Amino acid sequence: MKKVLLIALCAIGISFSASAQYDPAFRFGVKAGANLSNVNGNDLALGSGSNAFNFKDNSDRTLGFAGGVFFRFGRNFYVQPEVLLSQKGAKFNFDNSVNDGKVDVRFSNLDVPVLFGVRIAKFFRINAGPMASYRLSNNGKLSDSFDQATNSDSKADFNNRLAFGYQAGVGFDFGRLSLDVRYEGNFNDIVKINYNNATTASQFGKKSNLFQATLGFAIF
Repeated sequence: MKKVLLIALCAIGISFSASAQYDPAFRFGVKAGANLSNVNGNDLALGSGSNAFNFKDNSDRTLGFAGGVFFRFGRNFYVQPEVLLSQKGAKFNFDNSVNDGKVDVRFSNLDVPVLFGVRIAKFFRINAGPMASYRLSNNGKLSDSFDQATNSDSKADFNNRLAFGYQAGVGFDFGRLSLDVRYEGNFNDIVKINYNNATTASQFGKKSNLFQATLGFAIF
């Protein structure tokens, strides 16, 4: 029994030693984690009568999955492109005679961030860079809520299938394992409504933002 325990401890020690020495100039790996996302912009209030409603941002964030692959070129200064499936969303307060309460909007994106980073210490780094986000789908609740409120086909939707933004954050490396925590924002509005009052419709601009935490593993 003692011999088995000794062998196991030696194996663990060798594993940790090999992990500590792992520091290549190129990494390819997989990563997965979670998003805490929201969509913010102008509140929208329309008139009186049967079509009157108030549509406002809600401070609650939506939890979603994020995961995919990453490449890292360099050690102390590096470039890290990624391809991620990212689930995002938002909650809105919708007050109307036919629809009162929260609207829970969710959508799935294919994100391609390109991070430029610097390693401050062997285990700690900071990075930031641009990203492109392609919307794959959404649950349609935004459009449904406006249609019920206005009794019309509002076509409220995420108008830009391709959005541009940025990510910035910090990372920690432990051998082949890496932990990243980031903030993401958008440069362009991702939501609009096709409302019969063009001035009102143009005021309804909203951008996505999120906090993201992922755990990665370098395959090689």
